[in-house]
Amino acid sequence: MRIRVLGAAAGGGFPQWNCNCPTCRRAWAGEVPTQTQASLAVSADGQSWLLLNASPDLRAQILATPPLHPREPGRASPIAAVVLTNGDVDAIAGLLVLRESQPLALYATQRVLDVLAANSIFNVLDPHHVERRALAVGAPSDLTAKDGRALGLQIEPFIVPGKVALYLEDAAVEQSLAQRSQDTIGLAISAPATGKRLYYIPACAALDEELRARLHAAPLVFFDGTLWQDREMVEAGLGTKTGRRMGHLSVSGADGTIAAFATLGVKRKFFIHINNTNPMLCPDSPEHAAVVVAGWEVARDGLEITL
Repeated sequence: MRIRVLGAAAGGGFPQWNCNCPTCRRAWAGEVPTQTQASLAVSADGQSWLLLNASPDLRAQILATPPLHPREPGRASPIAAVVLTNGDVDAIAGLLVLRESQPLALYATQRVLDVLAANSIFNVLDPHHVERRALAVGAPSDLTAKDGRALGLQIEPFIVPGKVALYLEDAAVEQSLAQRSQDTIGLAISAPATGKRLYYIPACAALDEELRARLHAAPLVFFDGTLWQDREMVEAGLGTKTGRRMGHLSVSGADGTIAAFATLGVKRKFFIHINNTNPMLCPDSPEHAAVVVAGWEVARDGLEITL
C-alpha cells in the first residue's frame, strides 16, 4: 500500500494568504517549507488512487504528484474515489476541481452527503459521472471505483469527538463540542491482500476511551495536529476561539495529544492538518524537536510511505 501526503497544513495552508504571523513570516521569506491543505492519496497497487478529503489546493497537489497525472489519451485520471471525513471547506472545496466529467466514487457519511446536496454549487459534480455513496459508520466495506472495479482497499469509518463545520454552526454549537456525530469521522484504511492498515483522523476534539481503544498498538496514524497549544490563536491576536472551541485537541500540554498517545503503543504516528500558527511547522523550532523526541513525525507535502 502506497500513501502520499498531498497536503499537511490546516485550512488556509502555510503560509495563509493573509497572515504574517511569526511562522508564516518565515514561510513567506522562504526560510521554511510551505505546505498545502491536508489530504492523503492512498493506493493498493500504485495505479488506482483514493483521495482522503479534497482540499482547496487539490489541483496544485495533483500537479505536484506524478502518480496522479493522466496516463491515457483524452480525459482520464488514476483518481478513482474520494472519501470525506467531514464537511469543512478545507475537506470538500477541492471536489469542485473534479468536475470535468470524470467517473468517480464519492464516499461520505449521510450527514455530509446531505450538506453537499443542500449546496447547489456541488451540482457541477454530475451524478452521471460522480456517484455519491453513504458510508456505513462502524462497518468495514470494500472500496470500488464508479464502475464497480475493486480498488484493493477496505475502509472502516468511525465517529470521533468533534463538531459541525464552521459554516453550519448555530447557537447550540457550544453544547455539541467534543460530542460524537456524523459530522466528524476518522478512517481505518486497509489492504486486505497484505493486511497493512493506517488510520486517518485529521480533526478530533478529544481522545476518549473509545478512540484510545481503537488506536491501541496501531501500525500507522495520521492525527490532528492543528494547534500547538489551546489558546494559540487567541494569544497570537489572530482570533477569539480556543482550539477546543474549534473542535481540535492541541498537541502539547498535560491533556494534549502527545501525552494522550504516550501509552497507546502506536508504531508510527504523524501530525497532519497543522495550522499556520503552529511552530512545529518549522523544522528548526524547539516545538518540532519536542515532537520528534516524543516519537512523533510532522507530515509534509510530498511525503510518501510504503506499507
